[in-house]
Amino acid sequence: MLSLAPTALALILAATSSQPTAAPTAAPAPAAAPSTLPSSRAFSPSTSPAPAADRPLTRIALGSCAREREAQPIWTEIVQAKPELFLFIGDNHYADFWEKNGKMGMYPVETIDRIHEAYDMLAMQPGYQAILKQCRVLATWDDHDFGANDAGREYPLREPSKQAFFNFYGIPTDSPLRQQPGIYSAHTFGPAGQRVQIILLDTRFDRDKLERATPEARGKRRGPYAATTDTSKQLLGQQQWSWLEQQLRQPADIRIIASSIQVVADEHGFETWGNFPHERQRLYTLIDSTNASGVFFLSGDRHLTEISADRGRTQPGTSGGTTLPVPYTMWDFTSSGINLKNAEVTDINTFRVGPARRQTTYGLIDITWGPTPEQTRIDLSAMGESKQLLTRQTLFLADLRKQLAAPTKP
Repeated sequence: MLSLAPTALALILAATSSQPTAAPTAAPAPAAAPSTLPSSRAFSPSTSPAPAADRPLTRIALGSCAREREAQPIWTEIVQAKPELFLFIGDNHYADFWEKNGKMGMYPVETIDRIHEAYDMLAMQPGYQAILKQCRVLATWDDHDFGANDAGREYPLREPSKQAFFNFYGIPTDSPLRQQPGIYSAHTFGPAGQRVQIILLDTRFDRDKLERATPEARGKRRGPYAATTDTSKQLLGQQQWSWLEQQLRQPADIRIIASSIQVVADEHGFETWGNFPHERQRLYTLIDSTNASGVFFLSGDRHLTEISADRGRTQPGTSGGTTLPVPYTMWDFTSSGINLKNAEVTDINTFRVGPARRQTTYGLIDITWGPTPEQTRIDLSAMGESKQLLTRQTLFLADLRKQLAAPTKP
């Protein structure tokens, strides 16, 4: 149990005028804020209502980038949307924003107590408590809840941070997950013929260091990173790759892969699978070789919402314009973040479909099951405050599979 200053708790509970809700329902702050918080494990997602095994999923909500020190009123609207499952896809708190030497700032977390404190502050968010009462929450992490900005395998607290993650999300102490290198997991819902597989990747635990771009190579990109040409560098780690292959061979009709960082968009220069182009191509090749149909990606991290589509891209450094293959159109739905202030999006993304928005947001995945893949529809909707629709893309399940070549004429 960790002690928090009353002012920190007040930041959680106060409803700020800069973040209005369509129908304010926040409970009034107590007369005297307590000096301690209960253990975050008292709010374990593992005890939340799970989708019925014999019924198909029809609505999933998702979100990322939730600053635990600030109010999160958008949870009210997420709860009102009545999802059957909520996916928390990284930066679920900002443990690496803390006070050091009397100054608040973003610093690598130096003690596991700070990570526990951040989880406890998230647990005390009224909206987060409300979603736990309504549906099951599944999660992965990104850099800030891992413990350090843009960090990977070099982060010294990665193992205790992993255990803190599992504690918070209700993973039993004897679970085999606790022994693996990372927090990746997979979950399946629904009957045969309407089966949804959720794959939550870990893009932190075994990731090698990022390479910085030279000023010349960076050009107009906002971010500092470059695509590596060192194919020995890894993003997932060999054990996670082997596990992922096994998961893609499991029977499922729709496969949702949550990556935390963007898979498709890579021109902005920040974190992305494009920093490890050989690893992204390995991902696409694995989807192809396992004949895994129904795949699309979810991501967070970028403090914006957008939808991207990779239909094949030109391989860098090839004079003939060689196209890197994709098994079928690879869609990436980015939803970030839970409590953002509005700002203009200036990031380049030639793979973007529709508009991009930088504001408080969450995502909805609505599945309309039909008797055939051609009639099964998946709507990806980015939602803002007051139920504002920011962007939407409709996918049909028949398009999320390898297309048979047209027969040749005799």
